[in-house]
Amino acid sequence: MWWVIVGLIVVVAGLQAWIRLAPSHPEDWHVAPRTAEAVDMPNGVQRVAPAGNVPLERIDRIIRATPRTETLAGSPRAGLITYVTRSRVWGFPDYTTVTVKDGQLVIFARARFGRSDLGVNKGRVERWLADFRLGG
Repeated sequence: MWWVIVGLIVVVAGLQAWIRLAPSHPEDWHVAPRTAEAVDMPNGVQRVAPAGNVPLERIDRIIRATPRTETLAGSPRAGLITYVTRSRVWGFPDYTTVTVKDGQLVIFARARFGRSDLGVNKGRVERWLADFRLGG
């Protein structure tokens, strides 16, 4: 019986290691959104807001202030930024790409693993946009 428990612990530890240590290749995730439309997906979301003359640096500050979030590639100066935000317990990575397209701020967020993100990306992006609209 204890072999089963040990085996289960090894499997869970292996999954945890893969989730946390799997490489995030910019060429796979740092891609511009294809459209400037709001879209809901099972494992992510895309939202659009008027950018006006507001620099991309403002949304960059808001996003980088989010716990467990780091820049994967790009910069405000380049006009395209991709971030990785990890879940608190398991460290699941979510990728968010931000750009300005036709005067619209476009935020494209998606989960790397699983078929559903349980609305996590939608909630996060909508909080960012609320802060952006408030001048965050």
